[in-house]
Amino acid sequence: MDRETLLEKMEARLLTEAKKTMEKASEKEKYHALSKVVMEEIAPNWIQSEERFTNSKKAYYLSSEYLMGRALTNNLINMQIKEQVEEILEAEGMEFDALEEQEEDAALGNGGLGRLAACFLDSAATKDYPLMGYGIRYQYGIFKQEFNNGFQVEKGDDWTRDGDPWSVKRRDRAVTVQFHDEEVVALPYDMPIVGYGKNTINTLRLWEAHGKKAFDLETFNRQDYQGALEEEIKASAISKVLYPDDSTEEGKILRLKQQYFFVSASLQDLIHKYKETHEDFREFHRFHAIQLNDTHPAVAVPELMRLLTTEEELSWEDAWEVTTKTLAYTNHTLMAEALEQWPVDFYKKLLPEIYEIIHRIHNQLLVELRDRGISSPEEFQIIHHDSIKMAWLSIYGTHSTNGVAELHTNLLKNIELKHWYDLYPDRFNNKTNGITQRRWLLKSNPELSELITELLGGDDWVVNLEKLQGLRKYGEDEKVLERFDDIKREKKRELADFIQIHEDITIDPESIYDIQIKRLHEYKRQLLMAFYILDRYYRIKDNPKEEMYPRTFIFGAKAAPGYFRAKGIIKFINEVKKLVNEDPDMRGKMKVVFVENYRVSYAEKLFPAADLSEQISTAGKEASGTGNMKFMLNGAPTIGTYDGANIEIVEEAGEENNFIFGLRVEDIESIRESYDPKVPYEKVAGLKRVVDTLVDGTFDDENTGMFQDLYDALLKGAHWHKPDHYFILQDFEDYRRTQRQVEEAYRDRKNWMKKAWANVAGAGKFSSDRTIEQYAKEIWELQKG
Repeated sequence: MDRETLLEKMEARLLTEAKKTMEKASEKEKYHALSKVVMEEIAPNWIQSEERFTNSKKAYYLSSEYLMGRALTNNLINMQIKEQVEEILEAEGMEFDALEEQEEDAALGNGGLGRLAACFLDSAATKDYPLMGYGIRYQYGIFKQEFNNGFQVEKGDDWTRDGDPWSVKRRDRAVTVQFHDEEVVALPYDMPIVGYGKNTINTLRLWEAHGKKAFDLETFNRQDYQGALEEEIKASAISKVLYPDDSTEEGKILRLKQQYFFVSASLQDLIHKYKETHEDFREFHRFHAIQLNDTHPAVAVPELMRLLTTEEELSWEDAWEVTTKTLAYTNHTLMAEALEQWPVDFYKKLLPEIYEIIHRIHNQLLVELRDRGISSPEEFQIIHHDSIKMAWLSIYGTHSTNGVAELHTNLLKNIELKHWYDLYPDRFNNKTNGITQRRWLLKSNPELSELITELLGGDDWVVNLEKLQGLRKYGEDEKVLERFDDIKREKKRELADFIQIHEDITIDPESIYDIQIKRLHEYKRQLLMAFYILDRYYRIKDNPKEEMYPRTFIFGAKAAPGYFRAKGIIKFINEVKKLVNEDPDMRGKMKVVFVENYRVSYAEKLFPAADLSEQISTAGKEASGTGNMKFMLNGAPTIGTYDGANIEIVEEAGEENNFIFGLRVEDIESIRESYDPKVPYEKVAGLKRVVDTLVDGTFDDENTGMFQDLYDALLKGAHWHKPDHYFILQDFEDYRRTQRQVEEAYRDRKNWMKKAWANVAGAGKFSSDRTIEQYAKEIWELQKG
C-alpha cells in the first residue's frame, strides 16, 4: 500500500463518515478510517478465497465463543504491511500505537475455549485450509470487569458502540429460527480471517438475533409504545450477552435458546448454500465437515437430522449416516459436573420437535446396544433421569471425538468415557491444542521475534514453529542469552508502565514477575497461589530478616456472574493484595496485582513480561490449557502440576527447565476416598493460619458469606463435593517447597535464562498450525487451497 493511496483513502473516509479532515479528526476517528481502508484492501482477496474453494470440501467450526481480541495490528501483520503502514502514519505525525489503543477488544469469549477458536481460524487461513467459523455476535460479549472494594462488578461491554469496521452485515443471508412459540431472525455479520501472507482469507460468521416483526406500528398507534417493540426486545436478548447468569430458570432457558439459535442458523445457512449447486443431500458430508467446539453446539445432531428429514426429505437412515459423517466433537473437560445436561422439560417446552428427534436417537442407541449384546445400557443413555446428556449425544451423533492433550485424551479413553471408548474405539483421537505464533509472539513480542529471525536466518518460523528447534544450539551462548535477557527486562518495564497507568500500582521490573492469568475457577486453584502469598507474608512478618528475592504476584481472571465461590476467591485475593501492598514492611519484597478486566489486549502485554508461568490446576482437571503455551513461547518456565499440556511442555523443554509439583492423577485416585483435608490443615506449618483468615476476622467479606463458604468448601465439603475437592490443602506444602526452588534458581540469573531459552526453543510443537493440520488431515479430510 503506497503512501498517497493510504492517506487519500483515509481522508475520504474521514470526510464522508466523520465530516472532518485528518487534522481535526480524533484518534478514534483515525483508527476507524484506517481500518476501513484496510478492509478495502482485504475485500478482493476475501472474495477470491471464497471462489477458490467453491467446489471443495470445507470445514465449519461451531463455537459459542470466539475470543478474537483486536483486529487491526493482527490483520496488518498477516497482510505483511504493518511496518509500511506504521512508517507512513508516523511520517504524518500519527502514532500507530495510539490508533491501535482505540480498538475495543471483541470480547466474544470467556477463556481458553474462545481463544482456541480464534487461533484455529488464524491457523487454517495461514495454512490455506477452508475453515469457516460460526457463532453469536454478542452485543456485550462477556462483560467488562471492575473491582468495587475488592468485589467483582460486571459492567456491559458494548464493544460495537462506536461502530465495527471489521464486520460486514449480510442481510441477504438472514434466516429464521423457530422456537415453539417464537420466530427469530438470525442476521449474519461476516468478519475476515486473514491468513499470514494474505493468500487465504476465511470468514467468521456471527449471528445477531432480531424479532420477526421488529416494530408493530398498529400497537404503537394504540399508544402501547413498549408493546410495539416487545417482539424485538425478546428476540434480541438472545444475542445480548455471552453466558447469561443461569442461576435461575429464565437464565437457563436463555442459554438454551442461544445454543439452538446459532446452531440452527448455521446449519440452515450451509443447507441453503449447498442447494445453490447440489441436489442430492446424501452427498452433503462429502462437502462439509462440521466441528462441535465442546457441547454448546451439540444440538447440531438433532437439528441436522430435522433439516435433512423434514426439510430435505431424506430417510432417517440416510440422514443419520450423513449427520454422523459430517459432525465431529471436541471434548474440553474431564469434570463430570461440567459435562452439559439439559432438563427434558426445557426441550419439551422450547424445542418439542427437537426433543422428539433426540428421543428417537436415544431409542436407536438402545437398540444398537442390545444388538451388540450390551445388557446394561444405563451408562450410555442419552436421556436419563429426566435429563439430556449432551456429551453422550455428541459422541453418538458424530464420527470423531477428540481430546485436547495426550493426558486428557488418555483419561477420556481409560476413565471418564471408557464405556464409550470400548464401544467406539475408532472414533477417539487426540489433538493437542496450540496457539498462533503470529499473535502470541510476532505481534506481542516483536523484539524477541526479531532475535529469533536473526538467529534462524529467516522468518520461516512464523508459519512453521517447529523451526524453533534450531534455537537449541544457542542454549549456552552467553551473548545470545544476554540479548534475550535484555528483551525480557524491556518487556517487564513496559508492563510496569502499563500497570502503573491502568492499575495505579508501582511494581519493580527487577522483581520476579510471577503470573497466573486465566478464567477464575476453583479447579484452576487461584486460591492456592493466594494462600502461598499470604503464608509468605506472615513468614516475613515473623522473621523480617528472612531473605526474599523481590516478587510481584500478578493475577488476571474473570468469574462467571453466577459463580458465587469464584467471586469469593476474587474478593479474597484482593483482600490479600490490600494487606500486602499497604504494609511498609513489604516494600522491596512483595507486591500483588489483580489486573482489572483481563482480556486479549492485556494478555499480549503480560505473557512477554512473565518470569514464571503459574499452571497449578488440580491434576486431571485441566484438559489442556493454552496460556501455558503462550508463557512458554515467550520464555517463562512453568510452575505447575502434572496436568493437561503441562506434561507435553515438560517433555519438549525438559523437566529440569520447569518446576513440577503436587499430586498426580494416579495419586489422587489412590487417596480420594480416604483423604481428610484436616490432616494437612493441622499439620502443615503455617497452613491453618492462612486458611483461618477466611473466618477469623482478618479479612472482611462484608457479610456476604463468601469467605465462610470458601472455608466450608475446604474443610466440610459443599453440595456434591467432598471437603477440599481440588486438593488445595494437600498440595500446599509441595507448592511452597517448589516456590523455594524457583527463588533459588532465579538468583542464578544466567542459569535462569538458560531455562527460559529452553522453553522458547521447545515451543515448536504448540502451534495451532500443527493442530489444524491434524484436524484437517485426520478428521475433516480437507485439501489445501
